[in-house]
Amino acid sequence: MSSKPSRAVMEGRAPALVELDDAKTALYRALDFFPTPPWAGRAGGEVVLRADPLAQSIDEPACGEGHMALPLGERFRVRPTDIHPHGFGGVEDFLDPRARASQIRPDWVVTNPPFKHLDAFVERGLQVATRGVALLLRTTALESEGRYDLMRRLSVQETFSERVSMRLGYWDPDGSFATAYSWFVWMRPEAEAASPMAEAIGACRRAGGWLSALIPPGTKSRLSRREDIARFAPPAPMPLFDGLDPTSGARMGAP
Repeated sequence: MSSKPSRAVMEGRAPALVELDDAKTALYRALDFFPTPPWAGRAGGEVVLRADPLAQSIDEPACGEGHMALPLGERFRVRPTDIHPHGFGGVEDFLDPRARASQIRPDWVVTNPPFKHLDAFVERGLQVATRGVALLLRTTALESEGRYDLMRRLSVQETFSERVSMRLGYWDPDGSFATAYSWFVWMRPEAEAASPMAEAIGACRRAGGWLSALIPPGTKSRLSRREDIARFAPPAPMPLFDGLDPTSGARMGAP
């Protein structure tokens, strides 16, 4: 049996693999760049509309190469930006309080943020948006004492029944991992009060929790589009794994 770890395992052990990174992979790791499957972005748009049927405009402030922003643009007016120039959207540090000062405020901030900055994205998003913030996160985001107060402020959590495949640096339409993902939604009080879910959200909050639901099986098939693969799927694996001997894990040609 080969001792070479799977790619999923390797991606999850970033600190131990820094010496193997080429420049592009190191950048992706520093940016925490795990592109969203386009179908999961469309599902996020549906989550927002269930909570707030009046939503029309969105800021997507960690847009990367547009994997989420373009699908959201099928239903909303989307302003895509990112701290790094990926070649799509504007370049802006969303967490800089001086950013977007002259811009019209969006109804919502919706994004797949760098995980280590998720708290800051929620707080900044609630300052920027007029109605709410929706973040696509690993469901284990709940498992943190430091985020206890933040999570208690949740309005809605919708968890995917199907696996959402995310890889470092690119989208693999055929990938499947054990990691569970959810859409986490924080609403401003006035939007929450006007939501068709307001009564249920209020009852859950009085019970010490938040409204939780499952995104049903079949969502991936329903929301996948043929053009997504042509637009977003890479022709080859990440550079980090190019030239690796598949039996030994050593770089081919190396002594």
